[in-house]
Amino acid sequence: MKIHLPLAVALLGIAGTAVAAPHEGSAFIHDYDADHDGQVTRAEFDAGRVARFKATDANGDGWLSEEEYVGEYHARLEQQLAASDRSEDKKTEERQRQMRQAHVRFGVLDKDKDGKMTQAEYDASGARAFAEQDNDKDGIVTAADAAATAARQLAAREKADR
Repeated sequence: MKIHLPLAVALLGIAGTAVAAPHEGSAFIHDYDADHDGQVTRAEFDAGRVARFKATDANGDGWLSEEEYVGEYHARLEQQLAASDRSEDKKTEERQRQMRQAHVRFGVLDKDKDGKMTQAEYDASGARAFAEQDNDKDGIVTAADAAATAARQLAAREKADR
């Protein structure tokens, strides 16, 4: 399937308007494109995830508590909301929704339910996120991949809303 640049930009714009998890389209590329070439290789992604895990592990004990995990996400969310042109009411709604979801995400990712997210549990989540974004499965996430993923997610949401 060939995606034209205007369509890709429009779809990335749609994905970008939902201030959400870091694994959506343009935010994914922004967050993990270490060499700023407009795409994310699996090596860039893995290095970024290792760095984020270490930065999130505030006390350096080798695992993430729910407080550490949610706190790191909260800080990123606040930056995204500050840059958003949404109304304060919409920002408040988004903040509440996203923070509830962050707590749920921690519970889902903590597979053994011991209250500690290990690097392995964190990495498994990352592997799924990369696979979802890598639409053509070539090991590199490009703007075209992100646009195709955004279109697929939008179609799924619209179908669910029917």
